[in-house]
Amino acid sequence: MASKHSKDITRRGFIKGTGVASLVLFIGGVPFLISACGETKQTIKIGLSTPSTGPAAEKGQVLEHGNKDAVRYINEEWGGVGGYPVELVWMDNGYNPSNMVNNVHKFMDSRCITFGCSSSAMMTAGMSAANQNGFTGLAVYGAPVIYRPPKHIYGQMPDYGDDFVVFAQYYKDNLWNGQGKPKVAMHLLNNSTGSGAHDGAKAKAAEMGFELIEPVYEHTASTTSETTSLNSIRSLNPDILYIASTPKPSSVIIKNANELGMTGGNMVIACGHAGMTKALVDLAGADVCEGVYGLFPTVNWDDDASGMEKLKEYCQRYHPSDYGNMDYIASWCQSLIMAKAAELAVESVGYEALAKGDGAAWKAYEDYGIKALNNYDVEGLQGPVSYTVGDNRMSKSLRVFQVQQGSINPVTDWIDAPLIEYEKYDWFGKQ
Repeated sequence: MASKHSKDITRRGFIKGTGVASLVLFIGGVPFLISACGETKQTIKIGLSTPSTGPAAEKGQVLEHGNKDAVRYINEEWGGVGGYPVELVWMDNGYNPSNMVNNVHKFMDSRCITFGCSSSAMMTAGMSAANQNGFTGLAVYGAPVIYRPPKHIYGQMPDYGDDFVVFAQYYKDNLWNGQGKPKVAMHLLNNSTGSGAHDGAKAKAAEMGFELIEPVYEHTASTTSETTSLNSIRSLNPDILYIASTPKPSSVIIKNANELGMTGGNMVIACGHAGMTKALVDLAGADVCEGVYGLFPTVNWDDDASGMEKLKEYCQRYHPSDYGNMDYIASWCQSLIMAKAAELAVESVGYEALAKGDGAAWKAYEDYGIKALNNYDVEGLQGPVSYTVGDNRMSKSLRVFQVQQGSINPVTDWIDAPLIEYEKYDWFGKQ
C-alpha cells in the first residue's frame, strides 16, 4: 500500500495497542472508541453481514473470517483509514432475506458509512432499503439484478451472468469439437445466485451460438438429492451441465451426476464462482470433482500476489482451517476495497463529515470514495478495481479454473467480462 498507510505513528501505535475490550460512544454525532485502558479514539464504522449460520454456512463462516481478519490487518498494518481505526459492525444474516433487511436498517441506525454483504441473494433482499436511503452497499458475489440499472449497490467483482458468458466463450474456443450448437443444461439455486447466471445465458447464449435447454432446473440450498432432475437432464444429452449455486448443493448435484454415470464422458460440468471453492471439493470429494470447471474472480493461494504473504499470515494466525479456501480471499478483498474507498473519502471531505454516518456521509462515501476508485490493485489479490460510469461492477476480471488432482487451478489468464445492459431486455427482473 502507499506510504500514507504508515503515517501518523501515534494513531498507528494506538490502534495496535487497543485490545478487544472496548466501548463505543457517540460524542457530537461522531463515534469514539474507548479502549480497556481508558483512551479514546475516533473511528470509521463499516457494516458487514455474512450468512454464517443457515443453509450457506459452509461459505458464510469463511467469508466472515476473511472480512474480520482483513479489518485486523487494515488497523494493524495500514494504521486504519487515514489514521482512524476501522470499527467493524458485523451481523449474521443466516441466509435469510428478512434478516438481511433488518441488518441494513441496523447498519444505518448504527451510523455506519457503508455496508457490505457476501451474497447476491442477501443483497437482493437488502438493496431496496439501501437504495431508498442512498446507503451504499458492496456485494462480494453479485447478480445483475442488484445493480442493473445502476443505483447505490455495487459489485466487488464480475457477476454470475458474467460467469456464464466467460465460460461459454472459453468452452467454444477450447473444448467444443462437435457439430452444430453446443447444448447447455442449467441447474440453478432458486435465488439470484441461479437467476443471475440464467440472465447471462438468456442474454447471450443464442448470440454466442449455444442452445439453452429448457426447462431450466432449480434446486434449494438445502437439497439432499437431485437424482430425479439429473435423470431428466441426462435424457436431453447436454454438452454442458452448468451449475450456479453454493458449494453444498453444488456438491450434491455433482455427486449425483457421478452416480448416474454422467461424468467422465463428453459432458462438461462447470460451476459459477459461488460454488467453485475448496468447500466444494471437500464436500463432493476430490475424485468426484476431478475435471470440473468453474470461474473465480480472485487469485488462488499459490499465486504470487503482493498481498498474499500477509493474507496467509493472518489466516494461519486466526483461522487456519480456512487456509486454501478462496472465499476467504474474496471477503478479505471486500474489506480492503471498502477501507480504501473510505480512505479516499476521508482525504476529500475530512473525518468529521464522513464519520457522522448520516445521509450526507453516505453520499460523500459514494461520491468521493467508491466513485473515486481508479485502478486500485487490491494488493494483487483480485482484478483491479475502478468505478466506471454506468457500470457498478467494480472489477470485470475473471479466470477459468479446473479441479485437477483435488486442487482448483487456473487454466486461463484474466478475462474481462463485457458489460451487459440487462435492463434493455424486456424479460429482465420478471422471473
